[in-house]
Amino acid sequence: MDPISLESKRLYCSTSQAAKMLGVSLGTAQNMVEEGVLDAWKTSGGHRRIKRESVMAMLARRGGAQGTPVNNEGGLSVLIAEDDADLQKLYRKTMEGWELPLSIEIVSNGFDALLVVGRRAPDVFIVDLAMAGMDGFELVRALHGNPALATTNIIVVSSLSRADIAKRGILPPDVPIYGKPIPFHELHGFFRARNSQKLRLQRDT
Repeated sequence: MDPISLESKRLYCSTSQAAKMLGVSLGTAQNMVEEGVLDAWKTSGGHRRIKRESVMAMLARRGGAQGTPVNNEGGLSVLIAEDDADLQKLYRKTMEGWELPLSIEIVSNGFDALLVVGRRAPDVFIVDLAMAGMDGFELVRALHGNPALATTNIIVVSSLSRADIAKRGILPPDVPIYGKPIPFHELHGFFRARNSQKLRLQRDT
């Protein structure tokens, strides 16, 4: 174990301590460090030390992640990462008219999305690619393949063309990509099928 002074303990914490403070899994906290969301350094022994002030700043950001329950609980949990306020309202208004059991949470950036996913993996995760800070490319790459998200469907909805997406970064081949305007007709059909699948699994368990 690395010797840590009292001053260092006051300024820094371990990855597991940061995860506990944020209420996320250890793997999510590690992702936050790797993506630069949390300021950290490594000791000579290879242990991560995270600045407590960066953890406190992340906790303060949670006000930006606002949950919006739609209809009743027990259906699909949906996370949407979209930084356009008008499109956030459009997502809410449109999905309210679907009469499906949904629980929706909308965040404005990738940092807040990591926090939400760390607390609870959604059934469906809709990601915009062009966001300030941690964009959708980084977010999808950070979360894709995470065992905790094995049953989560990640969907990209972006105004970027296929050519622009190919230039800016390679996305996993099993992540569907839709253009904007938001393809609500396709999303509605997918949500109905996904909700039926979840209900069948619940009945069988």
